[in-house]
Amino acid sequence: MILTKQSKTFLQISSILMAIAIGIGAFGAHGLKPYLDDYGLSIYAKAISYEFYMTIGLFIISFISIIIPNSAKVKIAFYLVLSGMLVFSFSLYILSITKIMWLGAITPVGGILMITGWIVLFFSINNK
Repeated sequence: MILTKQSKTFLQISSILMAIAIGIGAFGAHGLKPYLDDYGLSIYAKAISYEFYMTIGLFIISFISIIIPNSAKVKIAFYLVLSGMLVFSFSLYILSITKIMWLGAITPVGGILMITGWIVLFFSINNK
């Protein structure tokens, strides 16, 4: 198996995001728990779960990029899922801590980006 520059980059991004997800999860569980109400904790937990699931998804896309090297659609899918995850999760992290409710209006944009990324990935595999 030969790793391309793109697949190495994807694997590195996925790895660091998993480390960040673990750190943010631990911070929420231990550092923020005394300060967040039940609503805030549930929002924070949702953000963590999506960050973990999408990071695992990014690893999957990284491995697909090894199978389909230098695919523009796989690259687009990776960055759509990545940007969607960041918008979705981080808008919820900030919302849970600050209670700035309009951030909830940004969260669905992240969801749409993630969904679009997975659909683009479908078409990249279909056209191999």
